[in-house]
Amino acid sequence: DLETELFSNRARRVRDIGIKTAMYSRVLFVALGCVAAVGTAVVYYIGGRLVIEDVISLGTIAALVIYVGQIYQPLTQLTNARVDVMTALVSFERVFEILDFPALVDDEPDALPLAKPKGEIKFTNVWFRHPAASVASLASLEEGDLEISDEPSPWILHGVSFSVAPGEIVALVGPSGAGKTSTAMLVPRIADVNDGSVSVDGHDVRSLTLGSLRDSVGVVMQDPHLFHESIAENLRYARPDASDRDLAEACRAANIYDLITSLPEGFATIVGERGYRMSGGEKQRLAIARMLLKDPAIVILDEATAHLDSESEQEIQVALANALSNRTALVIAHRLSTIVNADRIIVLDEGRVVDQGTHSELLARGGLYADLYNTQLDRNQDEAMFAAETHSGESVVTESA
Repeated sequence: DLETELFSNRARRVRDIGIKTAMYSRVLFVALGCVAAVGTAVVYYIGGRLVIEDVISLGTIAALVIYVGQIYQPLTQLTNARVDVMTALVSFERVFEILDFPALVDDEPDALPLAKPKGEIKFTNVWFRHPAASVASLASLEEGDLEISDEPSPWILHGVSFSVAPGEIVALVGPSGAGKTSTAMLVPRIADVNDGSVSVDGHDVRSLTLGSLRDSVGVVMQDPHLFHESIAENLRYARPDASDRDLAEACRAANIYDLITSLPEGFATIVGERGYRMSGGEKQRLAIARMLLKDPAIVILDEATAHLDSESEQEIQVALANALSNRTALVIAHRLSTIVNADRIIVLDEGRVVDQGTHSELLARGGLYADLYNTQLDRNQDEAMFAAETHSGESVVTESA
């Protein structure tokens, strides 16, 4: 009911604006028509008197009437043009308002390119929170009459410090809202720290050019975005000059080449809007192949295997094993069974690093990680028992039948 009411209110507002625009247009059209009619009548009246007085000829009056019609016809057509022009001007204003909105993150005047990245990452006493909505957003883009707050968000990260060696696979784990994604997104400067520093290969990321920094970082999200283009065009988004051979090698490494070649149109297959024609696992493997084409020194995996079935997850794990070879990786995972082989696991809670170590070390010490792991293990066992009991019950019913 709430959604229906909201939609009805907005539809009613659009309807009222459309009616008002049409009424203004019609009024202007009628006004110009009346002016044209009055002008024609005046020409006939004055011209008739002049003909009677033998000042002008009848042909001159006819010519004047035709001229009046030729003058007022374009003016009448401008009634619609005016509305179209005003609508376009409003649209341009909105578009340029967005285009001219200053970026929250930009290159420093003396920024330097990151040459030959190795993949070393270091967080030093990092404090972070999102800026106020009045700074990060436009009032015209907000729905309704909501007031935009001038207050920044509460602190998300509190003095986070850790380092990642080149080629090391480090997992970030913790409860929802612990700050895992916020921590990882500070590496490619999706946002800037409020205090402390994040460095790559010994350089503060704020001292590096955004282009070179983001070229060295590859990100695979939980729901990767695919464009309404062919598979090849989606892959080449990461490297436009990639050859067909490069595409094939990346797809083999991502464990999706056989699937693509089995399609009737192969790499020319259109994936649909946001990749709706592909399954979740297939989209993930395409995203991994796209990342491999980019060939970054640092890889960020944000819940890359979440919400996948066991078969799809196994295929993704094979693809990730190839993708992470000789690369620094930050892996964010709620499903802890997927990161037990990480070189190191960093445990975050309420924006703070509360523990770190290998899987076995953290289990031996107890604490938050052990609680999370054991909770998931118990839940998985319960689900497995429920599935087994359901299957057993179905078998009994089948035999009875």
